[in-house]
Amino acid sequence: MLKRLTSALLVACVSFALSGCLVKQSTYLKKAEEADTLSKDLSSLQEKYQALSAENASLKTQLAKLTDEAAGVAKEKEKLAADNRELEKVLKAKSDSLSQTISDLRQKVADLEEENGRLKSEIAATQKAKEEKVKEVSKTYEDLLDKMKSEISQGQVTISELKGKLTVNMVDAILFDSGRAEVKPEGLQVLQKVVDILKDVKDKAIRIEGHTDNVQIVGNLTKKFPTNWELSAARAINVTRFLQSRGIDPHVLAAVAYGEFKPVADNSTEEGKARNRRIEIILVPKEAP
Repeated sequence: MLKRLTSALLVACVSFALSGCLVKQSTYLKKAEEADTLSKDLSSLQEKYQALSAENASLKTQLAKLTDEAAGVAKEKEKLAADNRELEKVLKAKSDSLSQTISDLRQKVADLEEENGRLKSEIAATQKAKEEKVKEVSKTYEDLLDKMKSEISQGQVTISELKGKLTVNMVDAILFDSGRAEVKPEGLQVLQKVVDILKDVKDKAIRIEGHTDNVQIVGNLTKKFPTNWELSAARAINVTRFLQSRGIDPHVLAAVAYGEFKPVADNSTEEGKARNRRIEIILVPKEAP
């Protein structure tokens, strides 16, 4: 009996001991699994930490770069703002200058318009005066034609008018004897007709031109007139002195000698030579040379 009880107790103790060992073994395994899991989690977290650290470092680098860029942009913006302010000053100055220039130009245009108006008035007045002078010359022309009908009909005198220039052309035979420069009495009568018309002309210059043919002076006559220059000059001067003596203002008179060098006809014929031997009394505007 006792032996059985002892065996039973022994079995019970062994069973309890085995049961306790099994419980401890199971807990250990569970803890070991938990530790292994935690180790894995730790390793995973460490990897994430390293990745995040690397990413953080990259982000910091990017942030620093962006910060530098932002600083550069800020400086550029400040420079642009300064440039813009300077540009505004320049534009304002140019605008003010252009405004002044426009104002000046408007004034100049107004002045020019006023000047143009004045010039137009002067031109109109000058044109009117010119027309009056032309009418005056035309009247003188008509008066001379009427006064000298006889001489004109005989071919001794021709009268022409062109652009305000009036010319009385007289052949030398009506005024002078051959080889002489003194105006003969018949010639003085003809010149008096001219004086009667010209004495009232106040605004014209009167030019007396002496002309000859190309026949050279020979014999004793050369002592007085070595060439045709002297003969034409003497004749022109004598006519001029006569006009002055009859009341023509000497300030408007001029004597000019052309000799044989301004012919109006061919000197190869007697008729041509006769036409070249002449006195021309020419009326021109005073301002003309």
